[in-house]
Amino acid sequence: MKKLLYLLLVLCLALSLTACGGAGGAAGTGGGDKPDAAPAPAGQKILRMAVSFAYPSLDVHKDYYGWYTSIYGMSETLFRVADNLSVQPLLAESSEVSGDGLTWTIRLNPKAAFSNGKALTADMVVRNLQRIGEVNERFSVLNSYTLTAVDEKTLTIATPGINPTMLSDLTAPELGIMDLDDTTDFDNAPVCTGPFVVKSFEPEGTVEVVRNASYWNGEVKLDGAVFYYMQDDESKLMAMQSGEIDGYNSVSAAAKQIYSADPSRYVLTEIPATRLQFYALNKTRLSDNVRRAVNLTTDNNAIAQYLSGTVSPAVGPFSSAAPYGQVTKPAVDTAAARAALEADGYTLNANGLYEKDGAVLTLNICYYAARSLDTIALLMQEQLKAVGIDSTLTVQENADDTYVSSGDYDIALYCMIADKAGDPYYCINALFRADSKWALAGFPTDASEALIDELQFEPDLSRRAELANRIVQMVIDDNAFGFVGLFNKTTVAAPGVTGIAEYCPFDFYGVSAATDMP
Repeated sequence: MKKLLYLLLVLCLALSLTACGGAGGAAGTGGGDKPDAAPAPAGQKILRMAVSFAYPSLDVHKDYYGWYTSIYGMSETLFRVADNLSVQPLLAESSEVSGDGLTWTIRLNPKAAFSNGKALTADMVVRNLQRIGEVNERFSVLNSYTLTAVDEKTLTIATPGINPTMLSDLTAPELGIMDLDDTTDFDNAPVCTGPFVVKSFEPEGTVEVVRNASYWNGEVKLDGAVFYYMQDDESKLMAMQSGEIDGYNSVSAAAKQIYSADPSRYVLTEIPATRLQFYALNKTRLSDNVRRAVNLTTDNNAIAQYLSGTVSPAVGPFSSAAPYGQVTKPAVDTAAARAALEADGYTLNANGLYEKDGAVLTLNICYYAARSLDTIALLMQEQLKAVGIDSTLTVQENADDTYVSSGDYDIALYCMIADKAGDPYYCINALFRADSKWALAGFPTDASEALIDELQFEPDLSRRAELANRIVQMVIDDNAFGFVGLFNKTTVAAPGVTGIAEYCPFDFYGVSAATDMP
């Protein structure tokens, strides 16, 4: 099996390199080519980084674009999550909640200012939050809040119900604050508060930023940075080896081995993280027994071992060390998987594959080629075939705009931040709600929705953990999802490069004022 997988992976790599070589696209574009190695001006510190995703806009509030304006060091939020998962003020100075839990008072840092030198005001923050609620459906809850600028530096957020995760919610990078009055081009040149401002922006390609000369929160050590879009692991590895980039995160298992062998050239940092690899099983297409067979066959431990320690096997979406990560799932049992299929009337044919009524059981596994999902797709395909389940692999560049939004899959692989700030609600709301994009796979029930409603407003931490565990256990018992692995965040950098969020478990932070290089 390992030999076959090796040959398959080598073949995929060869095909991808051939495609890149024949595309003729510009370097650093969405095709994933290596960057042109333009040297930095003499005496300037220009950091060159690779990123796995790129978007058509820099509008902080729309879609997931704020993740990357945060990585680029352009946008900042009222609060941020520290490396130890605590929520700390950033543009805000302090906060307090009323006795009934319904009104939050936020005081802004008196020094906070935009890159154009204008002071940050409570009125501008209120208008930003209102705009986010209008343009980003994932934050439409903001439309139900009463947002009030009390004075120049104080605002209140009144909620219809208790929201115990308010400060955590305000750390979301999409809630970065822009100068709505002086920004004339939200897609290409938003005016923000971060240590860097955009110099050039290629939609879905290379982004250049330069130091914000008016930065309000300390000395900015870099003169600028360049971010090259390189989705596939091989392009990033080659660019790092040739010295065309100075670092990146989400290092693959193969690249990790190469970097580890040469510590004089590469500095590796590995920390536990919260990014989850999982798959959804489409209940509208697959019977209970077929879904059960898939979960009883998929071997997370073998996948983690194959990925050489870049991930840890997952039971649910959260770390088992968390109080809200106390769930169980059945161990791999291929005999039970076969029994489940045979209970559905499937029989093995002469080729060792299960069929019924003359049709071979063939599952469509959809994935995108990042976060090692391409490797997982191949491994799952082989594991399923070993018990008699055939499958086809369908790769898409943008999962959200293709198989996730259409529901056109049997098994949908995906990767996301599961734990944003030490609380389970974000992930549970994103995956298991009746109005989520994943509801097309058929999981949500009245019982699960009622528990999620309760979790949303429950202030007691122990009760929140209890509710989260019950919800996730329902998902596992229903064989609606399969949780594969939690990434260990692995960052590689050239010697002397520091402050690229290498010790932060989240992927939506990048360069900051403290980022430095030789």
